[in-house]
Amino acid sequence: MTKHELYDNILDKESFLCVGLDTDIEKIPPHLMREDDPVFAFNREIIDATQAWCVACKLNLAFYESLGIKGMTSLEKTVTYIRRNYPDQLIIADAKRGDIGNTSEMYARAIFEYADFDALTIAPYMGEDSVKPFLAYPGKWVILLALTSNKGSEDFQMMSDADGERLFEKVLRKSKEWATDEQMMYVVGATHGKVFEDIRKIVPDHFLLVPGVGAQGGSLEEVARYGLNNCCGLLVNSSRQIIYADSTERFAEAAGAEAHKLRNEMSNYLRWITNAK
Repeated sequence: MTKHELYDNILDKESFLCVGLDTDIEKIPPHLMREDDPVFAFNREIIDATQAWCVACKLNLAFYESLGIKGMTSLEKTVTYIRRNYPDQLIIADAKRGDIGNTSEMYARAIFEYADFDALTIAPYMGEDSVKPFLAYPGKWVILLALTSNKGSEDFQMMSDADGERLFEKVLRKSKEWATDEQMMYVVGATHGKVFEDIRKIVPDHFLLVPGVGAQGGSLEEVARYGLNNCCGLLVNSSRQIIYADSTERFAEAAGAEAHKLRNEMSNYLRWITNAK
């Protein structure tokens, strides 16, 4: 999916919502445990209920890998279901890969060729040669970790050098040399609020994948105020707030309502950029 196609879908749906399918088998409604594949059954209903209000789906691979072969089967079935039924959705693998070159080549092959994801989160710590193999796939996206939403992001990512440049700013500036805004996005946590203004000074045109709205306390209004660019430039992820909005047999209806509510808020913010044009 190209940047232009993604932006067109955002305008069509008036939404920059990404639904996180971080599906914990211990939290899904009990009645689904009668299904042959409870995780996929849960995902399928969430996808059907929310697809009208979102432009992307993000699958956190840890939740599937933790279930062994059964979990990986659920993962494959989920990606195939989205691809066949909702081809306009950007499908993101949240795996935070990144290793020496030949290992990264294998990770890239697994995610982009075998599993058929559109995008993958990557850890930048090992540098350019660990990221380049993922950039060898036309039409696929690398989403590089820049400033994450967790409390521990303060430990390293916010550290400053003698000139006052923070580590996440170094990551942004250096990685811009590796790929354009047509193939690289960045992870920036919603919990950092006004820091989005600093990030936009370095990467004004890139898309940002933004976790941390909802359960982690990030403000969607702040993210939009400081993070929107002329082509939206944001994919705001919500996982628990949507998929666990209800634990009864009406869970999918509740998820859809929550996604719709977020989409309506996003629609108002998108008017800021459409009215400015």
